Amino acid sequence: MAPSPSHNSNGKTKHDTEWPHNGRDSQIVTNNAQNANETTPLISTQWNDSGRDNESEGDMVWWKELKTLGAYTLPVFGTHVLEYSLSIAPVVSIGHISTDALAAVTLGTMTASVTGFSIIVGFSTALDTMLPSAWTSGTPSLVGLLTIRMTVIMAMVVVPIVALWMNAETILLTLRQEPEIAHLAGIYLKWFTLGLPAYAANAILSTAYSHSGLFTIPTRVLFIVAPTNILLNYLLVWGPPWIRLGFIGAPIATAISFNLITFCYCVYGGWFTPKDAWHPLTGDCLRELGVLFKLGIAGVAQVAAEWWSWELVALAASQIGSLELAVQSVCLVSASTSYQAPYAISAATSVRIGNMLGARSAKRAALATRVAIYLTLMVALVMSTIFFVFKDNWAYMFNSDPQVVDEVARIMPVVALFQIFDGLGAVTGAILRAKGQQDVGALLSVIGYYILGIPLGLVLAFKLGLGLIGLWIGLTLSLVFVGLVGLYLCTVRTDWEEEVRKTMMRLGYEYDTPAHDSTTSTIVA
Repeated sequence: MAPSPSHNSNGKTKHDTEWPHNGRDSQIVTNNAQNANETTPLISTQWNDSGRDNESEGDMVWWKELKTLGAYTLPVFGTHVLEYSLSIAPVVSIGHISTDALAAVTLGTMTASVTGFSIIVGFSTALDTMLPSAWTSGTPSLVGLLTIRMTVIMAMVVVPIVALWMNAETILLTLRQEPEIAHLAGIYLKWFTLGLPAYAANAILSTAYSHSGLFTIPTRVLFIVAPTNILLNYLLVWGPPWIRLGFIGAPIATAISFNLITFCYCVYGGWFTPKDAWHPLTGDCLRELGVLFKLGIAGVAQVAAEWWSWELVALAASQIGSLELAVQSVCLVSASTSYQAPYAISAATSVRIGNMLGARSAKRAALATRVAIYLTLMVALVMSTIFFVFKDNWAYMFNSDPQVVDEVARIMPVVALFQIFDGLGAVTGAILRAKGQQDVGALLSVIGYYILGIPLGLVLAFKLGLGLIGLWIGLTLSLVFVGLVGLYLCTVRTDWEEEVRKTMMRLGYEYDTPAHDSTTSTIVA
């Protein structure tokens, strides 16, 4: 899979270069949380001639690992919060037009999430497996090659999604949605297609930057674009008559913002970043697409299984009653907001472990796994405690209706327990992606949500009369299964030396580990 291979006598393709055996030749940059900069990967290992994995795992190493993960979690957290604002702005701006308009944008957003965004994000998770290890492999141009290959795949993925969105009104009417709501949602999605290719490009480019050590670029770009998106939504929906577009202004504003993000990424990448990871447009860019495609399909299954389950639960909550739907909104917003921190940790963890695997440091990959799990559990426990302690007054931040307040107080203990396993599921899912096991993560999600959690939640809610709390009990059970089984697979059942070998093979290297502590790798196509 490496660029520009030459054929050898036994039919394989091979470069003439051998992998180095010590740190002086490896071109791996050492850093920690205090001296990291825009061009340093998420790696802080020190190599020597006697072997790669002889680092002490004492308190100092643990503390350095914790500081590194913590430092690189912050920009990811900022990026995700700013991305979240892009999806909130059109709902807020349109929501004040009319009830039908709010219902339409809600339906349109849900349709876009289920049929488009979840698929694009799922495919982009293939890069979570490939890019971090490619960056520290000694051949950083593999990052550019893999990014171009994923762009080719994503271009093919976007085409049917655009076709689907252009015919959304007909599909929604077939699903027996109200005609006026379906019409407005269809219009919303048609205009939203203007930003879909850019959304796909952003998913690729933000991942490529983050996994190449340029982890603050997405945050910087979104720090500019997110306020611009809010301004555009206001001007195009509610602004002066000469620029006001009304309902269609919101999807147009968001589409402009997506394209602006892509433009900023390209400008930044072209002018301000090192060229180490660049790769020319050659025939290699169209080869070996199957590896990324298979990882992407498994990633779609993993992401979509979780995303779609929440849409099903929201639909089920709407069938219970308006009070329960209001309570569901409070609980969902609370859980989604608290999830941002574990998500950020999991994203940094995926990069960190991938870097270690690419650098062939099995022990440090194992250490990063343990530190990430402990850090996530600590953060989740803090959020869980806050939810439980303030359960009786939590709903007042959203609504003062006594019925809503009482019902939220009744459900919040379950939501508090939910936090621990939601965080655990996030970090173990990221570890599985770093190992290239999206298919395992997808299987866990399907079993957890669709075989165990959601069916149990529906039975508790409707058959046994528990209502909304029954749905949340079901969701919590889903994450208990996903989190605990994921924890077992990522710790007890993981051979990190074997994961290093698999990583080298995915990148196109022959890899063998002789009896002594020295590793030989030879690049192949």
